[in-house]
Amino acid sequence: MLEAENNKERHNSPPLGNGGIDSHQHFWLYDPVRHDWITEEMSVIRKDFLPKDLEPVLKQTNISGSVLVQVDQTEAENEFQLKNAEENDFVKGVVGWVNLQSEDIEEKLEFYQQYKKLKGFRHILQGEADRALMLKPAFMNGIGKLKKYNYTYDILIYTDQLKYTKEFVAAFPGQPFVIDHLAKPNIKEHKIDDWKKDIEAIAQYENVYCKISGMVTEADWLNWKKEDFAPYLDVVVEAFGTDRIMYGSDWPVCLVAATYEQMKNIVDDYFSSFSKDEQEKFFRKNTTKFYNL
Repeated sequence: MLEAENNKERHNSPPLGNGGIDSHQHFWLYDPVRHDWITEEMSVIRKDFLPKDLEPVLKQTNISGSVLVQVDQTEAENEFQLKNAEENDFVKGVVGWVNLQSEDIEEKLEFYQQYKKLKGFRHILQGEADRALMLKPAFMNGIGKLKKYNYTYDILIYTDQLKYTKEFVAAFPGQPFVIDHLAKPNIKEHKIDDWKKDIEAIAQYENVYCKISGMVTEADWLNWKKEDFAPYLDVVVEAFGTDRIMYGSDWPVCLVAATYEQMKNIVDDYFSSFSKDEQEKFFRKNTTKFYNL
């Protein structure tokens, strides 16, 4: 039923985003120890995912490039992803990892200046036992160094951490931030009120963008409908406006709940009534500006 419904929608709504940029995708060589976050129920992604797997999918969906985001929290991960970017022109930028709490953080940032496709950094805050790690002095010290080197920062959190995020972004008014995956609202259970209030508070800071990505993995994987996402999309578009939102797939993680086409069809359908300029901002211009692609 779901497949038929998505095929019907795809037929009715032509793919948008011609020449667009996917602001959020991953590659990995699957390792059961290193990637232990990929649980049994996610077994469909327990394998390698590399540029040769993504490039044809992007072409089929009118997307011409991507931003490659770290998975492992090691500097070896940066080497792996920068090599992927160097060897594949469609990868326009890389979001890597660096130990922001390190005393030699500035030396590290200086070192990474030689890699022109390295655009910013991310820490997997959602997985930290200390839910307010972002507010620790050592972490904030690292964040405070990023702007000097023209680096962005991706905020990967769950909704319970939004209450700390307002203070976090307020402390660095000139630092470009982007919230990954709408901060992972509980779409499966249609919970929206607390998340909405927190997202609206953070969106008041003009240096904060939001990736419209990762939605299908927060919904009911087997039974989602495109209508499930509209209330959350309404909130983010209203809060951030069309100048601070970006299209992202979260491929291949999205495959646990939807094909790339099904996932993109949700936003194609939602943004089909927006102006051509607004569509271009969402699918390409905002990502290009934010990451200085």
